[in-house]
Amino acid sequence: MDGKTRSDIYPGLEVGIILKKDQRTGIVTYGFVKNILTKSPYHSRGIKVRLDDGQIGRVVEIIPEED
Repeated sequence: MDGKTRSDIYPGLEVGIILKKDQRTGIVTYGFVKNILTKSPYHSRGIKVRLDDGQIGRVVEIIPEED
């Protein structure tokens, strides 16, 4: 899953995001979703979320949950 579909993302999910300041470099920041900020069901550059630590960015990677 690439993080472009809102229904794939929910609070508590571990994701990789790209912060606004890292868009040119592509540095990925990892954390857990606190809030989903994008209202539309799909976004071509990734759904915008706020992580538990307050950082905001677009989801580029969803970390699979371990069983």
